[in-house]
Amino acid sequence: MKIITYNVNGIRSAINKNWLAWLQATDADVVCLQEIKATPDVLTDLGLVDAMGYQHFWFPAEKKGYSGTAIFSKRLPKHVEYGCGIPDFDREGRCIRVDFDEVSVMSVYFPSGSSGDERQIFKFRFLDEFGKYLTLLKASIPNLVICGDYNICHKAIDIHNPKSNANSSGFLPEEREWMENFIESGFVDTFRHTNKEPHNYTWWSYRANARAKNLGWRIDYALASKELEPNIKRCAILPEAKHSDHCPVLLELEF
Repeated sequence: MKIITYNVNGIRSAINKNWLAWLQATDADVVCLQEIKATPDVLTDLGLVDAMGYQHFWFPAEKKGYSGTAIFSKRLPKHVEYGCGIPDFDREGRCIRVDFDEVSVMSVYFPSGSSGDERQIFKFRFLDEFGKYLTLLKASIPNLVICGDYNICHKAIDIHNPKSNANSSGFLPEEREWMENFIESGFVDTFRHTNKEPHNYTWWSYRANARAKNLGWRIDYALASKELEPNIKRCAILPEAKHSDHCPVLLELEF
């Protein structure tokens, strides 16, 4: 099973950058999207997605042009779960999940706290409450892949300048501690499972030519429950895909 996670930073913008041709070329089984910033009714290209053989499931935010998640799947899931049952998070379209017999795949868009104290407080609340939700979910669904933009760099190797960003949202000690504890609770960072090299990032600021200089952050992950560790074939970051300020992450599982 080939799974891709991609924060497209506006699916209409990505489509205008030839994203659909890229999607067809990847031939992924499941595509997890974050920050779609649109509802499916405003998209005129969904027929092309249908023609590629994808079922598509959408969980947009109530606020137009903001946040939202979606999953495209070539296999019909036995169940689709929209949201997590926490109203403040579901209003922002923060997560959607598809269940198959052998695995469940979730697309999650964690909040950013970079706009100010209010959103950072909201982010900490999300980490606390959504983390508890995921712990309960894993107990009932052991084979779980949680894809998405976590808006957290786990370790110093995951950010281009850890010293100057020590007090930046996304690399705060409390956020990194949450990430460490969450992984230790029974998940595998599938990219780091096989790749221990530095300078691997998934997001770059639009400022100061950061992407060309590879001054980035690794904040997009495909975390798999420990139970799936024997099934991990490979995980790769795909920086050549340039439809967003993020790039996709590919995870391949063998069953």
